[in-house]
Amino acid sequence: MASDREDFTLCGPSHLTNLDWANENHQRCVAACLVQGIYIVERDRQLQREGSQALASPWWDSFHFKLIRRLIDDADFSIFGAIYQLKPPPQQEDTAITTVESKAPRYVIAFRGTLTKPGSISRDLELDIHIIRNGLHRTSRFDIAMQAVGSMATSVGASNLWITGHSMGAAMALLAGKTLAKTGVYVKSFLYNPPFVSPPIERISNERVRSGLRIAGSLVTAGLAFSRTLKQAQQPLQLQERNLSEDPLKALSLWLPDIHVNPVLIY
Repeated sequence: MASDREDFTLCGPSHLTNLDWANENHQRCVAACLVQGIYIVERDRQLQREGSQALASPWWDSFHFKLIRRLIDDADFSIFGAIYQLKPPPQQEDTAITTVESKAPRYVIAFRGTLTKPGSISRDLELDIHIIRNGLHRTSRFDIAMQAVGSMATSVGASNLWITGHSMGAAMALLAGKTLAKTGVYVKSFLYNPPFVSPPIERISNERVRSGLRIAGSLVTAGLAFSRTLKQAQQPLQLQERNLSEDPLKALSLWLPDIHVNPVLIY
């Protein structure tokens, strides 16, 4: 039996009929829906829902995307990600929606997180444990994901590509984006609830202390980023490029993924 959360007409942003690609809230909403589509396309596969019974396609069709490739785990053959291509309506194909200025991506690669359902839970939990013990980069699933991201960034250009994911999928997108950023290739990224380790600020009972830690952390991060940017701006272009190639950390500092942490999971 399908969950209500799988039905776009019940839980999707069906009101979002006129997309403004310059609106960051619209961007985040679409990216989240494309991730949700991966969860549901895997559930469609598990439950053998086909044709009119399948529930996944409205999560990308509603925003004029087409799923052009599924990313399949080599161990259990579950679908853990996909590559989408933007296919605007014919009357919009020659308008600003397809230009870089519109901020619309030509392609999006999305990754789901752990799916606690029969058919994928064993492999997903195995990967969760493996990530804790050995790191995500040592998994075959990440190898598949990294190959897809790297290949698309090279073939279509990083400026035309977004990567997004939720939970373990966010960790995968984060690592893929970071790997590219170290080489000076920057891909716009939307990450939802990545399972990174951070100080347990919310467990601190004193609100002033919590706020102070948040503000201090933000100021330190912003200060470091600004000082690096200012220093680089004062350098000749050739020297900037040489510094980026010689120091991956400097290249990485220029990549700013869009990270969202919320106690409510997408799926």
